[in-house]
Amino acid sequence: MSYDKVLQARNIIVGTKQTVKALKSGTISEVLIAEDADHRAVEKVINAALEYKVPVTRAGSMKSLGKACGIDVGAAAVAISI
Repeated sequence: MSYDKVLQARNIIVGTKQTVKALKSGTISEVLIAEDADHRAVEKVINAALEYKVPVTRAGSMKSLGKACGIDVGAAAVAISI
């Protein structure tokens, strides 16, 4: 499951704005989007990932994705650094 990737990654970026910024820097190998995230909230992330040819993987819930990142709140988007 994609949570394993988050747990094993050395560097992760959590949040939609930070993920878009990181995608523009060219240091991202994969983006994870929570299934229950509001489409409007993650639309910019998905478009940026497509533009920079970074794979997008759907993850479970925002709560579970946030927990995998070690935060107490849900996460709509997470980027895994190279």
